[in-house]
Amino acid sequence: MQKNNYTVPLTLIFCLFFLWAISSNLLPTMIRQLMKTCELNTFEASFTESAYWLAYFIFPIPIAMFMKRYSYKAGIIFGLSLAACGGLLFFPASLIKTYWVYLCVFFIIATGMCFLETAANPYVTVLGKPETAIRRLNLAQSFNGLGAFISAMFLSKLVLSGNNYTRETLPADYAGGWDAYIQQETEAMRLPYLILGLMLIIVALVFVFTKFPKIADEQNTGNNNNEKEKLIDFGALRHHNLRWGVIAQFFYNGGQTAINSLFLVYCCVYAGLDEATATTFFGIYMLAFLAGRWVGTALMVKFSPRRMLLFYSLMLMVLCVIISIFGGYVGLYAMIAVSFFMSIIYPTQFSMALQGLGNQTKSGSAFLVMAIVGNACLPQLTAYVMHVNSHFYQIAYLVPMVCFAFCAYYGWKGYKQ
Repeated sequence: MQKNNYTVPLTLIFCLFFLWAISSNLLPTMIRQLMKTCELNTFEASFTESAYWLAYFIFPIPIAMFMKRYSYKAGIIFGLSLAACGGLLFFPASLIKTYWVYLCVFFIIATGMCFLETAANPYVTVLGKPETAIRRLNLAQSFNGLGAFISAMFLSKLVLSGNNYTRETLPADYAGGWDAYIQQETEAMRLPYLILGLMLIIVALVFVFTKFPKIADEQNTGNNNNEKEKLIDFGALRHHNLRWGVIAQFFYNGGQTAINSLFLVYCCVYAGLDEATATTFFGIYMLAFLAGRWVGTALMVKFSPRRMLLFYSLMLMVLCVIISIFGGYVGLYAMIAVSFFMSIIYPTQFSMALQGLGNQTKSGSAFLVMAIVGNACLPQLTAYVMHVNSHFYQIAYLVPMVCFAFCAYYGWKGYKQ
């Protein structure tokens, strides 16, 4: 397959990064909204993240088996279809209005997105020259940043009304009373998932009718020498860079999601901002993430990914300490800077960990995606610390500070060239 034949497949793969960013970055808004509609505290609402990201721990190996037996393209189409079904299921879930039903819907959507992420990340690394794989993946992740920005700045405003009542504070003259208020807030959650579901269906249809090149391990599937090759190869973990990459990804994912998922809670519950102002700050926060991706990708032309990873991780640790000391508006502005420096960590660690795996790439990708399970536990720890220390809530940000220390170690000594 010639280089000029990669343009259309890469463009479509970039669309996938955009779509799963919209999905995952709706979660902070949903956490804030579910705190109202299901009457949850910060810690209880944080299990929204657990339900979503648990799928990333359960399914990557079965997904890798599926794609190894069939193809990346088949996995992507199935994932798009499953996630679209999950998005449309939000409508009956909003009629039931029970927290565990919402969690099931998030789990279904995440399972579909897990197919996309397991396939798309390694696909980007092999569609082009090996020496530019990390820059290419950072470019692809820029579309992830764009989706995150749109989700935070615009879709969040479709959901959050600015009203934040409890049964005790609801005005006596509110038309329809408490039930009407909950119904209004619940209905507001439907539109973003209708938009997401329709987008997923359209992209799935485009993938069906688009020809994709087979990459190295797909081309080798029919060879006699590979007939007995394992569908999932745990031997890939013997690679030092992959093993430490999985560890670094576990902690990075947990640290990033802890900060992302609690951003609106931090603004509205602890910093005293109204929801309209909070969503604007959330959009700026994600715009900083997008800007960081573009700047980081450009800087990698001059600086090695390993050095960039180390420097960015150290900056994140310093910023988390600032948040944990000052909180309030100082902490809020520090969080925007955190978003900028988090931007390149995931794709850089992912690409570094996959280098040199050859036909173990799919297995390595599956293990790296499984590391996203850090999102299912570390944000809950952060939320718990924040909830039980409500008068000194900012101390919770020492949890992501420790997480970023593992990323710094991977850039310092954990990765060997």
